[in-house]
Amino acid sequence: MTTEQKINILLEKIKTQDKKINSFLWLNENAVAEAREIDNKKARGRLAGKFIAVKSNICVKGAPASCASETLKDFIAPYNASVIEKIKAEDGIIIGMANMDEFACGSSGETSTFGPTQNPSAMGLIPGGTSSGSAAAVSAGFCDMALGSDTGGSIRNPSSHCGIVGIKPSYGLVSRYGLIDAGMSLDQIGPLAKNVSDTALLLDIIKGKDEKDTATFHSSKIELKSLKNIKIGIIKIKNVDKKIQDLIDKKTIELAKKHVWKLSEITIKHIDLAIQTYYPLVYVEFFSATRKFDGRRFGKKIEDACGKEVLMRILGGSEIAKAEHANTFYRRALKSRQIITNEFEKAFHEVDAIITPTVPKLPHKIGDKISIEEMYAYDALTIPANLAGCCAISLPAGKINNIPVGLQIMCAKNQESKMLSIAKEFEEDNKV
Repeated sequence: MTTEQKINILLEKIKTQDKKINSFLWLNENAVAEAREIDNKKARGRLAGKFIAVKSNICVKGAPASCASETLKDFIAPYNASVIEKIKAEDGIIIGMANMDEFACGSSGETSTFGPTQNPSAMGLIPGGTSSGSAAAVSAGFCDMALGSDTGGSIRNPSSHCGIVGIKPSYGLVSRYGLIDAGMSLDQIGPLAKNVSDTALLLDIIKGKDEKDTATFHSSKIELKSLKNIKIGIIKIKNVDKKIQDLIDKKTIELAKKHVWKLSEITIKHIDLAIQTYYPLVYVEFFSATRKFDGRRFGKKIEDACGKEVLMRILGGSEIAKAEHANTFYRRALKSRQIITNEFEKAFHEVDAIITPTVPKLPHKIGDKISIEEMYAYDALTIPANLAGCCAISLPAGKINNIPVGLQIMCAKNQESKMLSIAKEFEEDNKV
């Protein structure tokens, strides 16, 4: 099948099916011509024939970067994010801009100004957030891969609910230039796909040092290898649905037994403080990041146009910032973050990887009213990797009540090859 034939099939599928799912906010009208151009090339890149959906907070020149908000509804990105330049250099085609929680605020995919995204793997239930449209587009077969951003679980959470693979890279592995971020010290752009190999390919292409993002660093090529003498750490965390924990435990034990890997229960002493540590940080950083949306340069004034969740975080961040003269919240959260980071670094000297469920509970029905505490608890198991800056992946572990459940693998910073190799072994074993 040619690339042009493939894009025509995908666009027809989106046209007929995405009205129910609402995964895309904009489609690339030049995609067919771009596909034809790639078919005519003699030397083609590693992403030739691949179509990628992009979360609507990542800039693609000529496409809307709305962040799924009325605030930026009419804002057209004037340049490409660094990750988009790298994708295009390898002949990847951007198929469209994906729906998301407004300004990456939320955990369910319900806060978009343009309506919630459905979960293609469990219709009627939330797809997870904030990269809801990216995960749903991959799950529905509307694209080969997608880009999302992960502040505290925003790639892994929807990957778990939608039954796909999603990676939160080590902090600094992937450039954030061109990302409209929610938390500058936490956010990372990462790939989503149906399988481990495709996420590894896309991550290898978008990673690397970028002079436009001083946090980035050089790294070696990502390779999937056969591993021996692996030590897996198990953490028992409170308030995880017993059925989910039992499923993850069963799969982990099976994996370790088959490959003769050692399992050991480890303790991250302050991991239960992850949520309380995370939210003061992200509230303050989000408040700071949104001060440029004052209605003068970029669309409308954010406080006048945004939804409830976004406004709550702006007001909360403002109040926390005011309290800084007393070192009340933000600086204490920074100290707590350093303690958690140190504990993870110590743990990774003892084990090669840590395995947990990705999300502690099954997704709720779209429109159900749940408390803020319940909503924020969706990210209880994913937030620690963002605080520690290490890498983490979610991949399908099975289903409960016909609803996908994800398994999370965390490894030390810049250990993506090891993490993906473990994930690949799990994926192969889980096919049997």
